[in-house]
Amino acid sequence: MNFTDLQAQRHSVYALGRNVSQTPTALFDLIKLAVKQAPTAFNNQSVRVVLLTGAAHEKLWAITAQRLQQEVPDAAAYEKTLAKINQAFQAGFGTVLFYTDTAVVTEFEETVPLYADNFYDWSEQGHGIAEYATWLALTELGLGASLQHYNPLIDAPVAEAFAIPATWRLRAQMPFGSIETPGVAKESVDDSARFKWIKA
Repeated sequence: MNFTDLQAQRHSVYALGRNVSQTPTALFDLIKLAVKQAPTAFNNQSVRVVLLTGAAHEKLWAITAQRLQQEVPDAAAYEKTLAKINQAFQAGFGTVLFYTDTAVVTEFEETVPLYADNFYDWSEQGHGIAEYATWLALTELGLGASLQHYNPLIDAPVAEAFAIPATWRLRAQMPFGSIETPGVAKESVDDSARFKWIKA
């Protein structure tokens, strides 16, 4: 499969399962490689990753459900939220947590003051690249995923549950697993609104 075909195959999948042939070790190695090969500004490597599988994966989404129950007082609305968590996230094989090591960002702000105002923005760009690389790597295996952002709502309980270093800031969660219902291709904005070619 060439790169553009792989891109076209990647969709957000909200019906995940655990029919995964790869071992957790093989998946961890793949995720590590995808993130290590992703570029970062000044090669500062500020992206941090935690892979949750098994009971740890389930614990993450139980924490998320509990926090959302505190934020969604309407019982009927919460039941819909809980159903989504169970089908789209907890039912999967695992979750990748993406963090920024803020200590690295601060170090570069101090040691390269000329660009101090840029390093946080650049760390976010590094995240986007690392997350996309991870998503494509999982897609190549035939696995489905989506990218979620329950941070900062779940930051504190997740940090406590999994002994996350204090300088790590949660940026995204990527639940993944077997594709039980395929994701749907989304419509693209017209090219004329997004792209410009200047020849001279």
